[in-house]
Amino acid sequence: MENTPKILAFAGSAREASLNKKMVKIAAEGAKQAGADVTVIDFRDYPMPLYDQDLQDREGFPESVLEFKKLLKSHHGFLIASPEYNSSITPLLKNAIDWASRPEEGEPPLSLTCFRGKVAAIMATSPGGLGGLRGLFHVRSILESIGVLVIPEQKTIPNAYQVFDEAGNIKDEKQREDVLGLGEKLTGILTKLI
Repeated sequence: MENTPKILAFAGSAREASLNKKMVKIAAEGAKQAGADVTVIDFRDYPMPLYDQDLQDREGFPESVLEFKKLLKSHHGFLIASPEYNSSITPLLKNAIDWASRPEEGEPPLSLTCFRGKVAAIMATSPGGLGGLRGLFHVRSILESIGVLVIPEQKTIPNAYQVFDEAGNIKDEKQREDVLGLGEKLTGILTKLI
């Protein structure tokens, strides 16, 4: 493919057995099948301190933040699965976005180079009956406010503990196709845009 979309996929959870990590990997599979070059990362590999302006002024960006920012900048779009914490975004994901939104030396304030012009698809799964829907409202709002185009299609899966098999696959074929389709949809949009 001449214009191969590059997609960064991650979950807003560090938990080893995270159901949202399983979900985003399936969406990434759909994106790959549609022709995208997909990088799946785990926030466990990018530990970041709680964002603190004084810390940044004193010590600069932590290496993990610079690595994460480099990944964001080098990809056209994002697949993001975020658990719902108290009807909102996870602190882990919010903190990563807060760090990545800060300008590096030589960048103007509010340049948002990691986010402007990017396209994202969002999803969630949760043990609760709404499947993480309330949290996705905040994820969408935050991303759109920093320049990310978040596609209208999104996916939530309730009753998450019954959804996945031991290998991390979604047992229900329709649900699995929907998640694969989210990756495919993002790839199709990016192919037209890049």
